[in-house]
Amino acid sequence: MRTTTGRTTGRTALLVAAVAAVSLGLTACGGDDGAKDAGSATTTTGAPAATGTTGTGGATESAAPAGSSGSSTDASAGSSAAPAAGKGTAGATAQGTPAAADAKAPVCAHGDVRITAKKADEVPTEHIVLTATNTSARACRLLEYPLLAFGEIQTAKDVPAVPSSKPAAPVVLEPGAPAYANVRVANGGVHEDNKVVKEFNVNLFAADGPAEGSVVVAAPAGGLAVGEAVAKTGYWTHELRNGADDF
Repeated sequence: MRTTTGRTTGRTALLVAAVAAVSLGLTACGGDDGAKDAGSATTTTGAPAATGTTGTGGATESAAPAGSSGSSTDASAGSSAAPAAGKGTAGATAQGTPAAADAKAPVCAHGDVRITAKKADEVPTEHIVLTATNTSARACRLLEYPLLAFGEIQTAKDVPAVPSSKPAAPVVLEPGAPAYANVRVANGGVHEDNKVVKEFNVNLFAADGPAEGSVVVAAPAGGLAVGEAVAKTGYWTHELRNGADDF
């Protein structure tokens, strides 16, 4: 009886050990499966990353059309810019055209302008300003400087021009536009050999010299005390310039 019981007990112990071993093996297998599941989960978690990559690829694909559209837009912009540049060039040409036309404008004749004289704001009067206004219906060019005669044209002394007052560009007057010339009439000295004039003559230059005819200009109120020995004139200009027209 003792022997049988001992064998039974030994077998039971072996069975228990075997079951324990099997359980450990199953647990270990379960652990591997869990790891695999975890790996699968990681892979699944990584799937969105792959999806994200696909998304990136999609973005790249969509970026390509966008780039194409952008290129198309840029091309359109370039096309739009080209006409703009063309318009700018045309504008520059258009702006240059009047200048070219101005160079061909006829020379102002004495009947095209009205000339007036005004005393400078000084005492005694040493200068006057001549204003020539285009009264014609067309543009015309004023050449050089006013030809002045303080007295009889045949006997009046020529009034020289001041070279530094010559403008760089031709003086072209549109209808109604003025031009100016500064004129020294005296030095302001009490002992000068001056003569008082109530009016004087202004002649204009033609293309080949003095024009035919002249304009009679009324002297400012009270007349002008003119010293012909010191008189000088500036060139016609669109506006009087400090320095160039001071003499």
